[in-house]
Amino acid sequence: MIGNESQTMAFRPAEAKDLSNIVALLADDELGQSRELPGPPLDPQYLSAFEAIDKDPNQLLAVVEREGVLIGCLQLTFIPGLSRRGMWRGQIESVRIASSCRGEGLGGQMFRWAIEQCRARKCGLVQLTTDKTRPDAFKFYEKLGFVASHEGMKLSL
Repeated sequence: MIGNESQTMAFRPAEAKDLSNIVALLADDELGQSRELPGPPLDPQYLSAFEAIDKDPNQLLAVVEREGVLIGCLQLTFIPGLSRRGMWRGQIESVRIASSCRGEGLGGQMFRWAIEQCRARKCGLVQLTTDKTRPDAFKFYEKLGFVASHEGMKLSL
């Protein structure tokens, strides 16, 4: 838990009952509006994806609650590798904060929590991707100490 008594945030693994709220958070921004289908009804592919994430010990779909209300989410992937002498990496994705809570410093708290999870799993670095159409996100990640050391590429299938 992080915060003062009136603004306590609790981080926990997501549960199936959170799925509708998580998808609503993912859809609650300009890019997510065109990519997500928050329903109702909720597309069954979301449940299939959740079940796969939940079963994988190298995945952590986490939610953030404040006063019992889900206000944020993120996904951590712990990636083993041979390069850098077998170093593990933490990948942070799907970070969202409810639009009604943005600008309160919650993103920084979420990232500090996520980075600590990566440290606890003995990751040697933490990485993320961000959409090039989000310059504010890019600045935010730099303030947290992330460095744009590589150029990421994707191929839609």
